[in-house]
Amino acid sequence: MILFSKTQHQGAATGRLSSLTQQVGDLGPSLQFLGCGILGLLAVLGLSTGLTSGVATPGVFAAAGFYGLAICFALAMLRKSYPHRYIGLCNVVTIVRLVITSGLVAALFDAAIGPWPIFALAVMALSLDGIDGWLARRGGYESAFGAMFDMEVDSAFALLLAFHAFLGGSVGVYVIILGLPHYIFLIAQLPMPWLVRDLPPRFSRKVVCVLQISALILVLLPFVQTPLSDAVVLIAAGTLIWSFWLDVRWLWQARE
Repeated sequence: MILFSKTQHQGAATGRLSSLTQQVGDLGPSLQFLGCGILGLLAVLGLSTGLTSGVATPGVFAAAGFYGLAICFALAMLRKSYPHRYIGLCNVVTIVRLVITSGLVAALFDAAIGPWPIFALAVMALSLDGIDGWLARRGGYESAFGAMFDMEVDSAFALLLAFHAFLGGSVGVYVIILGLPHYIFLIAQLPMPWLVRDLPPRFSRKVVCVLQISALILVLLPFVQTPLSDAVVLIAAGTLIWSFWLDVRWLWQARE
């Protein structure tokens, strides 16, 4: 009798979960993404308020504005091309990474924030990098939108880390170059349209991206000073230049 009741209870729970999943699917990916985006905005407000110790500080407004624009842009891209019924946990993880990145925006506006909170946020975001892609492959939610969303969050994250590294004083303004390659590449596509082409997967590109972010996180540490910080930035910049040169060479050879 006890076994029967337990089995019946599990069956009812499974039925409720299936019904809830069906209802979420009926919303469509756009509303699912918007709902997660709104929850993310609340998280951004809480995170940035905690970092800046104020509710209506410039940092809070900047973080919320940055996050809101990013979510609106991502939602527009999702509506154009997303092929799946559900957004999947992969895109939820990317939204979480965007929340953390927005926290770094807030931290730019408060000089009283020490390096350790920024370091902690950076490590947290880096630890989530790659999980979204793994979840997409595992769950069958791979898409051009997901790849684009992930790449744009990575690029904004790198640029913000570069600004924080410069403001921290351990390296010179040249560290900003570690956050600019993606944006330089986008600008270069305007006069050179042959650069607008999907690149084949390359494992070394992922390794260089991790090295880039790791180098920026390392130079955030207050005890990493010159000449060590200079060497770290130089090595990371060299690998970035090499990786982009490989991509540009492939695009040149594949041009029509």
